Amino acid sequence: MSRIGKELIVMPSGVSAKFENGILTVIGPKGTLSQAIDNVIKVNIDGQNLSFEIASMTPSSNAKHGLYRALAHNMVVGVSEGFNKTLQISGVGYKASVSGNKLVMNLGFSHPVEVEIPEDIKVACPSATEINISGIDRQKVGQFASKIKYIRPVEPYHGYGIRYSDQVVIRKVGKTAGKGKK
Repeated sequence: MSRIGKELIVMPSGVSAKFENGILTVIGPKGTLSQAIDNVIKVNIDGQNLSFEIASMTPSSNAKHGLYRALAHNMVVGVSEGFNKTLQISGVGYKASVSGNKLVMNLGFSHPVEVEIPEDIKVACPSATEINISGIDRQKVGQFASKIKYIRPVEPYHGYGIRYSDQVVIRKVGKTAGKGKK
């Protein structure tokens, strides 16, 4: 039995869940999320408590037990609080802004980079070098932040590029050959 799968999920007030035809639906103040659940896992909804049990033992049932519990917990947190990712932009002349449903970034290329923002994700730029991404689906928020970060990864010599706000960039020392020798 999975250690994570055994834990009980306590839903906050205003959040409800229903399980029908193999689909778990969580409804909250910020929206609704759904997830298909494999038939080897049994879902128990008891008032504001949500728990998972292994219905039939298969080689992968232990892993699925923890997986579906973690996905359901992320759904409950998403519809009640939401998820946020903050990106920092470093570099001379690097900046970002939101224009309609597109994120427009100047990142040292010969052209501005435009990325279309998905409908269920909110993007804000409080300053020219900061991007806030928020939404109710943890996977979509993380995937969109990763997509933005991949456009201009941080280079280790000057630290230019896009990084998460809590990411630590290990800087490399530049070349020293020829300096001070005569």
